[in-house]
Amino acid sequence: MFYLWRRSQVPVKQPIKISRIDNLIIFLVCILISIISSYKLLLITPLNIADIFSWFLTFTEILISSGVLVLVSKKENPTISSRQIFLIITLLLVVQVTKLVLVSTISPLSMIIPPALIISQGMGSITALTWVSITSLIWPDPEIAINNNLFFILLICASVVSLLGGRIRSRAQLLQLSIFIPIGSFLSQWILIGKDKILINKQGFVLANGDIFSDSLLLAIVMLFTILFIPIFESIFGLLTKARLLELADKEKPLIRRLSLEAPGTFEHTLLICGLAEEATRMIGGDIDLIKTGALYHDVGKLHAPSWFIENQDGSKNPHDEIDDPIKSAEVLQAHVDEGLRYARKNRLPKPIANFIPEHQGTLKMGYFFQKAKEKNLDINENYFRYKGPIPQSKETAILMLADGCEAALRAMNINASDKEALETISKIIYSRQIDGQLDDSNLSKGEIFLIKRSFLNVWKRIRHRRIQYPTSKNNTFS
Repeated sequence: MFYLWRRSQVPVKQPIKISRIDNLIIFLVCILISIISSYKLLLITPLNIADIFSWFLTFTEILISSGVLVLVSKKENPTISSRQIFLIITLLLVVQVTKLVLVSTISPLSMIIPPALIISQGMGSITALTWVSITSLIWPDPEIAINNNLFFILLICASVVSLLGGRIRSRAQLLQLSIFIPIGSFLSQWILIGKDKILINKQGFVLANGDIFSDSLLLAIVMLFTILFIPIFESIFGLLTKARLLELADKEKPLIRRLSLEAPGTFEHTLLICGLAEEATRMIGGDIDLIKTGALYHDVGKLHAPSWFIENQDGSKNPHDEIDDPIKSAEVLQAHVDEGLRYARKNRLPKPIANFIPEHQGTLKMGYFFQKAKEKNLDINENYFRYKGPIPQSKETAILMLADGCEAALRAMNINASDKEALETISKIIYSRQIDGQLDDSNLSKGEIFLIKRSFLNVWKRIRHRRIQYPTSKNNTFS
């Protein structure tokens, strides 16, 4: 019954399909990891059947663990790309090779914690925790024994980095983490391993494995370098970190600044939608930073012809009336999506942000111009007056579509309208999107849609307040 209830509430979200070639490459890397991690078991002499069987079990265990890591990453983020999966597996491969070559030189802390920070920042805490578990438990050489206390400290520090890394929202917080984690590991090793391990060897001041101070210093250095290289990983592998989202949301960014100057009505409309969408996303526990940034860029395509959109017109003339052609007007509306994607490519916007541009319109019908065409008795297909899509593929893009539809209707309502009237208006707009199939791929549950309606109502109640009329005189003004 619980299973049926969940199926009735939330549609099943299918992960993005990865091409066969990418799957083959990922599988070959997993096999390489398994070979590197287990081949020393075959170097035992004399080699007997029991040793071969032991090697086969280890090889299979590592291969399955790598597969589980890929599955977890897809489960946590269904929109994960093959490049990002390849990054996770490659980091696992690099760490296994590092263990094999530099295990006597570099502390396990410096091997595992920095990659966990990259994964948690770009792909989420659950994927990072899974990666840490697999990397900590699988060591290439069974003869290498790790101090149990050091292993415990490693797991604790790596888990803290994995959990906090997915929540960090600025580069400054990353810097703080790179300082406090090494200090924490130093104090933990001092307490659990012993003060006698604090040896300062001038010949190997940093690369002195087993020296608590050197291990912690090396960890701090590697983490600092990791923070420096995170923007490169973002660009190459398409990672979208919280810090990157906040940087893109800066209203002084050239594209946003252009929007505010060249299409001020669209910019004002964008800010109002941001308020609605952000409140709704917070209500359902979605990604607030993602929708806040995506909402800012969703209408940048209107920069190609600002005066063709009513919010940027001064009321004197409307270009649509001058051409008097509903089909061409519909093409102009579709062009703001196509041009928006072109602006996104030109400004190198991450794909999750660029997705807001077409998905906030989905395949909605341009009702006004379709009605104009019918009045002219034009024999045309309704599909000519629908956006090309796709329909929203995530909760955040679906919320933006709903906010875009409700914003104008709520702003046009009478200031004396009741909460019930406002809720009815919101419900009608959202229901029309539902029956049109626009929310089919968004993974929004019925309960979440109810919460979205309530959040839109709450925002409307906040912005409809009256302002009192202040008395003025010749010499005095009141503020």
